[in-house]
Amino acid sequence: MGLLLDSLQSAFLLLISLDAELLLIVGTSLKVSGLSTIFASLFGIPIGFIIAQSRFFGKRFVLTCLNTLLALPTVVIGLVVYSFISRRGILGPLELLYTQKAIVIGQVILIVPLITSLTIAAISRIDDRYRKTALTLGATRVQMALIIISEARFGIFAAVIAAFGRVIAEIGISMMLGGNARGFTRTMTTAMALEYDKGEFVLAVALGLTLMAIAFGVNMLFHFFQGRTHIDAV
Repeated sequence: MGLLLDSLQSAFLLLISLDAELLLIVGTSLKVSGLSTIFASLFGIPIGFIIAQSRFFGKRFVLTCLNTLLALPTVVIGLVVYSFISRRGILGPLELLYTQKAIVIGQVILIVPLITSLTIAAISRIDDRYRKTALTLGATRVQMALIIISEARFGIFAAVIAAFGRVIAEIGISMMLGGNARGFTRTMTTAMALEYDKGEFVLAVALGLTLMAIAFGVNMLFHFFQGRTHIDAV
């Protein structure tokens, strides 16, 4: 108990002093997770819209596959990506392994199914009369798509925020593909694991508190946009 209290006290002092190493680790995590979320959104939102607005054979199977991918372990993704970007892999000459780019690739694969699934759910709640009215008034398919996305914007924002919360707290992909290089690919979760192994709890606790604060803020935003989605639906 005494160790925990001492670690918490020292961690708070470390946070207040804005320790350079702490800020570098937090900055790396935010950068990598932010880029992953942006790239995954560029893929996931259009795919989700197309699936939600289309009727095709095998749609139920596609949705089942997406839901299955939501539970895909990060270690499996890390292993698959590693096999492609390692020196003996197809993308080996690009020298992506143990870089921030490698982490971004793995995290994008992790959260594209999440963003796609939540986007499908958000767009499916929109009354089909919006689409029919827009087309009746002469709107092009692109304009019609923008109208529907605008109506579903809170649900889509919630999907993006949920995806960011997923990657900011993951460790398997960051550890396997980033290598936990100090000052370069060391994220909050990998640094916490390293400090714990070393028996150094102060930085680990400080990072844990920071991660919890970020997770709390992300969840607050998620519930805000989710609530706005329900209000709009009513």
